[in-house]
Amino acid sequence: MTTDRSQAEPGSPWRRRWLKVGGVILALAGLGLAGHLLARDDLGPMPSLAGAQAWINSPPLDAPALKGKVVLVDFWTWDCINCKRSMPYVNQWAKRYADQGLVVVGVHTPEYDYEHDVGNLRQKVRSLDIGYPVAVDNDYRIWNAWGNQFWPAHYFVDRKGQVRHVHFGEGDYAGQEQVIRELLAEPST
Repeated sequence: MTTDRSQAEPGSPWRRRWLKVGGVILALAGLGLAGHLLARDDLGPMPSLAGAQAWINSPPLDAPALKGKVVLVDFWTWDCINCKRSMPYVNQWAKRYADQGLVVVGVHTPEYDYEHDVGNLRQKVRSLDIGYPVAVDNDYRIWNAWGNQFWPAHYFVDRKGQVRHVHFGEGDYAGQEQVIRELLAEPST
């Protein structure tokens, strides 16, 4: 697995791949279909989780720490209505599948200035009963490394560290849970 930030550099294969995907997403968004993405393909290695201002519920995580696990990276922000609606599902998956090898990593990337307050975020994490690791991405370092553009955004990573599925926005929770089950059923070698 690569944790090299150059993946998101202009002209990198990762960046070009996501720019193409972004064009498709924008076209589908116009049709109201953006949430029903992407095909279960190998979308490249998991980008870095480095650069968080702080971590809640965990020490800093990186690719080696997550090796052999199925990972759901959830980009969210606490005052986003769409994030509030998807959060119960993410919480439920984190609890339901933890013993089978799922690790949910929340990446809190604030949309509004008042969402940058880490104390308020810690309080929100407690009140939302979030027990999984949350990276405080106030400087958008993780957001940029992943080339993300949406709240919520769910990136599903297999045990080998490859991004295999992405879902932007609300909805298709049964489909997303099926992706989790399929990835957990795959061998780690």
